[in-house]
This record gives sequence, structure tokens and C-alpha cells, in this order.
Amino acid sequence: MNINTDIAKTYIFAGKKQTAVAGMGVLLGMAIYIFMNCLMLALDRSSTSVIFKNNAHIRVYKEDKMSKPLVNDSTAKYLIINPKVLPKSNTIINPNQVTETILKNKNVTVVTPQVNSSVFYNNGKSQISGIAVGVKPAEANAMYNINSTIVSGDFKSLTSNPNGIVIGVGISTKMNLVVGNNLNLTSAKGVNRTFKVVGIFRSNVRTLDDSKSYINLASAQQLQKEGALYITDITVNIKNPDDAKAVGDEISQVTGYKAESWQEANNSMVTGNKMRNIVGSLVSSLILLVAGFGIYNILNMTVSQKINDIAILKAMGFRGKDVVRIFVTQALAVGILGVIGGVLLATVLISVLQHVYVGGDIGYFPIEFDGSRFLRGIFFGLIITFFAGYFPARKAAKVDPVEIFRK
Repeated sequence: MNINTDIAKTYIFAGKKQTAVAGMGVLLGMAIYIFMNCLMLALDRSSTSVIFKNNAHIRVYKEDKMSKPLVNDSTAKYLIINPKVLPKSNTIINPNQVTETILKNKNVTVVTPQVNSSVFYNNGKSQISGIAVGVKPAEANAMYNINSTIVSGDFKSLTSNPNGIVIGVGISTKMNLVVGNNLNLTSAKGVNRTFKVVGIFRSNVRTLDDSKSYINLASAQQLQKEGALYITDITVNIKNPDDAKAVGDEISQVTGYKAESWQEANNSMVTGNKMRNIVGSLVSSLILLVAGFGIYNILNMTVSQKINDIAILKAMGFRGKDVVRIFVTQALAVGILGVIGGVLLATVLISVLQHVYVGGDIGYFPIEFDGSRFLRGIFFGLIITFFAGYFPARKAAKVDPVEIFRK
């Protein structure tokens, strides 16, 4: 075994340039693989975190029902079909019982009711349309972590101030409002009410920052001229957001209401993320595979150049598996050096880019360290370099020394 290692070491140092080129290929392939996978992971987490700042994992609500066809005769040549939304109340009946039923699910962590009200914000001659969301402040903060988005004031002030309102930063800018100012709201039902601004939030989603506000649940019910049992939505958070579809189906069965998962509500974004991850993983894997082909070509050339040496070794008593060990050891040595260099380069790139501010809704460059991505890169890097050395080694092991000496 020591002799095989010594011979492999000799081949490595005898062709320093080839070794350096092969190692550099693995280094770059490894760095790009880790970088791309960490970037894809960060982009996924960034997009979902933006969603969860404004949406629950599951939304329970009463689904609109369509009217039936005027004529429903399978034997008729023509059907008169004119479906329309039936004008029924969209409220959840007995919301307290529905909430208790949902909480019995072992996967559920937070359940809170809310009332969505279409409103006009009025401040002097300025008027903009938007939506006021009536919530229970403590439960809403536990679900959406709204406190983390507050840039002025305090979201918890809603609890002690029944006439308080927390507005988006876009509303604050457009209407020249600061914490402590009054803001008049007009609902679609014609109700006018004045609220005191107790907080301003920034969700980094412009459409929401320009239109959304939070008020107490009772205030939202009053804007709709409804009582304490008027609830339009019940929002639910679960232990694992990825299980939202399955848990939503369970909730829908036991409550009889539509339970929409965040994946269904953001289907186009989820599909886009999947496509981006597939492309990113494919590109990074192909780059790593190209680096493996580089090692394969170099070792293949080495086998051709050292064919006489291999014949002499076999004539001296070296077996085929000894020859395989020599070239596989050479490949793994190059691979290990490339992997170490690639990990270091990826670490430096990620560290630098984490401190690059790109602005807009994104903020700092969306990339983060993830140990599983590093381990996966190291595993695939070593596997590829192993096989890149193994196939030329098999060719070398089959060399017939008698045939070589005859030539």
C-alpha cells in the first residue's frame, strides 16, 4: 500500500501543471456548486419569509358558491348556463367553535380570527384606498411577527388603545402621517371613524405598505356594522409550513370551510421557486461534473504516457488492483485539494456577499451558510473525482505487459 501511495505521489508531482489544472477545475466547480445551492436556499427562505409576514400558513374562510345552470338536461342539444356568485354572507358561523375545533389538530400552533375591511384613508384632502385588517394584537403578532417590521411606534399599543391603528410606511409617506396623528377611515358600508396612529410598519412589499393597516378586531367589526361574532377569516399557523396543504385538507374536512394553504394562495411563486431550484441545481451539478471530466482526461493522458511504466510495474508483480489504487489515489488527492480549496472559496464568497447591500425590497444580498449544502458539495465532489480516476485506472489495470514490450 505504501509503494502504491509513493508511486501516486510521484505521478502527482511529476505533472505539477496538470495536477494544478485538475485541482483548479474541482476548486471552481466545488465553489460554484456550494455558492449556487446556498443562494437558492436563501432566495427560497427570503421569499417565504416575506409571504409569512403578511399571510398565515393556512387561511380558513367561506368559499363563494356559484349558482347552478338554468337548464341541466343531458339530453338537451343546448344548455343555458349563466353561473353567478350567490349573494350569501361570507362570514364564518360560530367562529369560536370552529377555532376550538382547529386547535385540536396536533400540528396547529396558532389560530386567530380576523376581519378584512375595504376602506378609504382620509387625511384632509388626501384620500387613498386600502384594506384594514381587524386582529387580536397579541395573537396576530405571534403569527406574523409584526413587531419585527415596525419602524416607528409599537404594535403592542393596539392592545391598550381600542382606537389605535398601525399603518404601512407607504400610507404614512403619502398622507404625511407620524405616530400620534389621527387618521379617518371610511368603510365600504359608509361608516366613518377616526383612529390614532400608534405604529408604522415596513413589510418590504410595496403594495401592502401602500394600502394595509392593522386595527383591533372590534373596530373592524364596527366598520362593517356587525357584531362580535362577525369573522371573515380564521388564520392558522402550523409546526411545519411545508405540510400546510395536508393539514388544510384535514381542517376543511372537520370544519366544512375552505382551508387554503399558503402554497395554493401563492401557486405561481411556489412554481417559480421550484423551476429556479431545478435550474440552479442542474447548472451547479454540471459545472462540478465538468471538473470531474477534467480529472478524467488528465489521468487518461497520464495512463497513455505512462503505459511503459505500468507494463514494467505489472511485470515486477504489481496486480491490477494495485494499479487501480495508484491512479484512484492520484485522483482523490487532486479531488481533496480541490474540495478544500472550493469550500474555502465558497466561504469567502458567501461572507463577502452577505455584507453587500443591494437595496430595494431585498436589502442585503440573499445568501446564507448552510452546513448541509457544504456537506453535499463535498460528498458529490469526492464521488465525482473517485470515478474520474477509477475509469482510467481500470484501463491501466488491463494493460498486458507482454504486448507493450513487443511494441
